Parts: sequence; C-alpha cells; structure tokens
Amino acid sequence: MDANTLAWIILLLPLMVAASILLGLKRMPGLSALLSTGSAVITLVCSVMLFSVTGAVKAFPWIDLAGFRVNIGLLVGEDDTLAKGMMFIVTFIGSLVHIFSLGYMKDDEGKARYFAGLSIFMFSMTGIVLADNLVMMFIFWELVGVSSYILIGHWYQKNTAADAAKKAFLTNRIGDFGFMIGILLVWVLTGSISFEGIKAAGPVASTMLDIAVICIFCGAIGKSAQVPLHVWLPDAMEGPTPVSALIHAATMVAAGVFMLARVSFLIEIADVAAQVIMWVGAVTALLAALMALQQNDIKRILAYSTLSQLGYMVMAQGIVGGSDAGMFHLYTHAFFKALLFLGSGAVIYACHHEQDIWKMGGLRKKMPITFWTFAIGTAALIAVPGTSGFFSKEGILHAAHEAHHTGPWVIGLIVAFLTPFYMTRLFIVAFLGKTRTENADHAKEVPPIMFVPLGILAVLALISAYGPIAHFLQARGEAHMPHLDATFWISLVGLIGGVGLAIHFYRGRDSDPIRIPLFENKFYIDEIYIGLVRIFQDAVATAVAAFDRYILDPLVARFPAMTAFSAGSILRFFQVGNLQGYAFLFGAGVVALIWFLLL
Repeated sequence: MDANTLAWIILLLPLMVAASILLGLKRMPGLSALLSTGSAVITLVCSVMLFSVTGAVKAFPWIDLAGFRVNIGLLVGEDDTLAKGMMFIVTFIGSLVHIFSLGYMKDDEGKARYFAGLSIFMFSMTGIVLADNLVMMFIFWELVGVSSYILIGHWYQKNTAADAAKKAFLTNRIGDFGFMIGILLVWVLTGSISFEGIKAAGPVASTMLDIAVICIFCGAIGKSAQVPLHVWLPDAMEGPTPVSALIHAATMVAAGVFMLARVSFLIEIADVAAQVIMWVGAVTALLAALMALQQNDIKRILAYSTLSQLGYMVMAQGIVGGSDAGMFHLYTHAFFKALLFLGSGAVIYACHHEQDIWKMGGLRKKMPITFWTFAIGTAALIAVPGTSGFFSKEGILHAAHEAHHTGPWVIGLIVAFLTPFYMTRLFIVAFLGKTRTENADHAKEVPPIMFVPLGILAVLALISAYGPIAHFLQARGEAHMPHLDATFWISLVGLIGGVGLAIHFYRGRDSDPIRIPLFENKFYIDEIYIGLVRIFQDAVATAVAAFDRYILDPLVARFPAMTAFSAGSILRFFQVGNLQGYAFLFGAGVVALIWFLLL
C-alpha cells in the first residue's frame, strides 16, 4: 500500500465512522463503541506502515483566487519525519484511550455520542498533522476546537461541564483569530501558504515577519494553553477522564507545539518572535507549576502539570536549535502524561467518582496495578534519571544553557524542583497512608480493559527515549549520556529536594499543612478576567442601550413604516445569531481589507 492510500485512510476513516454513528448507529451504543475503537486501531496500523513506505501524496486544487492558491494536500513525504512521528503518537494514544473508554464509559447514557465525538476529534487532529499548508491546517485547527467542545461538554446536563466547554471554545477563538491574521501576513510576505512554498520564498522583511510569526504563535497560545490563554484547560477537566488523556496529554494541547515545529524555519529568522515564544513558554511553565502546588483535585493537578510541561516545549521552540528537543519532550510526555491521566481515571472510577486526593489514601493495597503504573508515570514526569522524561527534559534545559538564555534556563531549573514536589504530594496523599473515606475504603482494582492500557503506557514511559523506540518515532533527541554539567547537577538536586520536602510535609497527613491562597486561587487570573468582562460588557451594553433609546428610536420614528421595515429586513440578513457566521463575516472583512491594502 502506497503513502497516498495510507494517508487518506488515516484521515477519512474516523470521519466516516463518526458519520455512521451519528446518522445510523446512535441507538446501538455497543456497536458504535466497537466501530470507533476499530477505526482508531486501523489508523494506528496505517500510521506504523507510513514509516516504511515512500512516495508523495497527491494534492487536489481547491481555491485559486488572484494568486491565493490553496490545495487539499497531505504532507507525509519520505523525509517528513515530523508528521510521521506525530501521527504515530496521535493514533497510538487515541487507540489506547478508545480501549480504556470501553470500560470507563460502558454504562454512560451518551456512549454512542461520546465515541462519535472521539472519532470526529481523531479526524480533526490527523488533519492538522497531515496538512501541507497553513490554510488547511487552520481548517482542521478549528475542527479540533469544535470536537473538543463536544467532548469536554459531553455531560452537558452539568452546568460546570457546559460552562467549561464554552470557556474552552471561546478562549481558543481568541488565539485562533491571531493565527488567521498570521497566515494572511505570511501569504502577503511570501506569496504562498504551503510549507514548502514558504520555505522556497527566501528572506523577507524582518519586522513584518516577527509580527506574522507572533500572530501565528497566538494560535499556539490558545491550543497549547499558554499564558494568558491558559485558563480553559483546568476547567476542561469537567469532561470524561479519557477525554482528558486524549485532549490534554498528547493531541490537542500538543497541536500548538507541533505547529510551531512546522514553522520552525520562520522562527529561526524572526529574532523578536523567538524571544516572545521562549519567554511565554518559560513563564507558563513556572506559573502552572506554582498553581499545581495547592490543587486538591487529582485531575486538576495533572492539568496544571500539563500546562507546565507544555511551557517547557514552547520555550524550546523559541530557542535556536531547540525545536528538536521540544518535540522529543512532546513524544515522551505523551506516554507518561496519558498514563497519569488514565491512571487518575482508574482511581476516580474505583473511588466512585471521587476526585479530591484528601478523600482517598491507602489505594496502594486496594489498586496495586494502578499504583505501580502511576508510580512509573510519576517518576517519568519528575525526571527520575533513566526514565524517558529525564532525557527529554534535560535536552530542553541543556539547549537553553547552550544558547546562553539564562532567564529561561533558571526558570526551567525551578520548575524541575516544583514538579517533583507537587507530584510526590499527589502520590503520597492519594496512594499511601490510610484510607480516609468510605469511597476509598471500598475501592478495588479496575478491570483488564482499563489496566492493560496502563501497563503498555508504563513500559513506554520508561523506554520511549531509548534507541529503538526513539528511532521508530524518528525523534532526533534519543537518550544519551547527559552532560555532567551545572544543568544536570542542579536539576538532580532539585529532584531530590522536591521529593524529600514533599515527603517531609505530607507523610501521614490528613489535611494540607501548607496554605498559599495566591497559588490555590490560581493567581486570581480567572477573577480578573471575569471582572474585566463584566466592566466592559456592562459599559458597552449601557452605551448601546442609550444610543438605541435616545438616538435610533426617535430617528426611526420620523421614517415611514415601510422604509424602516425594508431597512430592518436587509440588516436582519446579517444578524443570524450564529457565532460562526459572524466569524466568517469578520474574516471576510479582514481579507477584503488586506486585499485593498495590496492593490
């Protein structure tokens, strides 16, 4: 089977399955689940086969308007190791999440709808990875936003889940608007929107290039939940736990890092933009780690941990020569963070949907398989020497040190201390000591359909940085003897210190001995946003109401009724009440403005 056939199967099979479930199989949840899981496994097999085939993928012309050419094409050429490695990660984690969900969601009333949502998400995410141009990537980028909205709000009967889904959708739209502007600016500067065409365009104006790359980075700020658009990701934990593993471990939130790696050739020549990317990533890594210190919800701790690790990856994308290290960390992080999220799902399932770690305890004896796999995932996350997370994290810190970026390097080392502290806290409180509640006392090990994926991920969390696996992923940063320099020794001291302090403070405790309201309330960033929205929304609403009452109403009263009716009918055509419709009109206006400026 050639690359062209494999690529189109990977892309279109999940879409066809989702359509089949929604249009005909919705009343057969069992069959829907098996069909969706089967399609995920088939795409995984096809992704593995992609590593051994050669040949180009045929592109189909779509838009050709006054020099603005867009093709429907997939980029999985012989040398495109970036797409092949990322595609394996997406389909592998997606397959394990599907299998885990067969047990976790077996009694859910919306089971068919859930698996249809998973298939739509897989279609959208594979489209981002395979797209050969920025416009096609942007289309699938938006589809990922829609599918994540569906999955996060799966339990829409809960107000918290519905609100979290809306928050994720709207927050991402802010970043995506910047992404759209960036794509248009790149087209203006280079005359192309395909990755190969942009590379071939040659040098461009540096100031405008910096602006274009920063605008493109706005898309990554939204999808990869970087400061200041990070607020949606912790709330997204309201969705089913397997969704958290799929969206927040290796796929949706990693899309921003993957996109930056795709355009790394632009970042390397956009000095100001590279600095912005590096510092945003570093600040996100630090703030998220501080927030994680005082969270009690097991999934929210892991969510802030994801934010922090994404900060590492984004920071690496802003360091000259650091893109490979960032992608290597993305690969290893995918395995151990998916393991931790699915492990937390097993704990929540066994504890009758209890998520507060202070209402658990003593789970080591109740859930031995989950305990050991979670321990391995924790070891990889806190970068215990020899685990995959150790090599990939050291690669990023070493890249920052070699590039003489002292500030981000120091921040990375601080995070290397904070991560062991808050993860050891979680592990001690949830798994060790005595059981604190009846739910924890009645907990028992999850069935094989749920713990088998945990075992597979645990093995990969240990060995994914080593030769055979790293070569298979085409990762250009496989495990090697670390440089025994300041970076290594300081991060090792941070690891030992973080674990030791956490043991000192939390061993045998029934409540948190440390209270830092600033960290517990996430630096009050959500409250600040709510206040700003209320202030400006109320101010605008008051002004518009006054304009309508004291200017428009008297003006309309002077016109004949028929004239007012005709004008209202015309304006009503644009007031459709549909967010996508307004976004389209807004985007069309931006395109028209740029076209006018070019004439």
